[in-house]
Amino acid sequence: MNMLLITFFMLCTTMLKSQTLKIALPTNNDDSKTEQNQNQAAESQAITIIIDGKEVDDERLGARSNPQDVKFYYYEGQLNLADLSNFKEAKGITSGDNKNMNYLRSIFMEKNKEALKLIAVEKKKWEKHQFSKNDAANDSLYQAAATKIRQRDDLHPPIVMIKPTGRASYSDVVAILDEMQINNISRFQIETLSKDDSTALAKRGVVLPPVGK
Repeated sequence: MNMLLITFFMLCTTMLKSQTLKIALPTNNDDSKTEQNQNQAAESQAITIIIDGKEVDDERLGARSNPQDVKFYYYEGQLNLADLSNFKEAKGITSGDNKNMNYLRSIFMEKNKEALKLIAVEKKKWEKHQFSKNDAANDSLYQAAATKIRQRDDLHPPIVMIKPTGRASYSDVVAILDEMQINNISRFQIETLSKDDSTALAKRGVVLPPVGK
């Protein structure tokens, strides 16, 4: 099972490289203004998820994290290291009702709500076979329509940075990747913790293990 998770993680990382290439921001003849607009757009859409946990061994499932030990921290835009006003801890991935904003799924849904609304309309067409009476063609045309919506810059889709600590398990990372699919988020990538991330965690009393351990 460990090898399967490692292989899947490597596959996801490879796929994510192509996802980051799809980020397209507005252009402008003034290069300096263009860069400023791009930075502002990226910051307003960016959300960083930090996954921390305590990995345990399960004879049946292999290495995984104890749900009680998993911690999810997040911040939107640039991290405010001075007072950590935008550095928050989520209670978990989902509460079940998708309305509690202390859970990541609700946050993702809110950030991507415009795209989700449009995709829901396309899904109803798919359910009624309005794209095509042929099942395969109906599925293909629906997926193409949904993909086009996910890539629309005018909908201001979120750009999610996923940052696991050294204690995060592969299963926790995969769970967040699942959320990208569930919430139709096409722009995401896995990154390492920055120095500011580590400093913010330390200020919150989170002691990370030395690198390599």
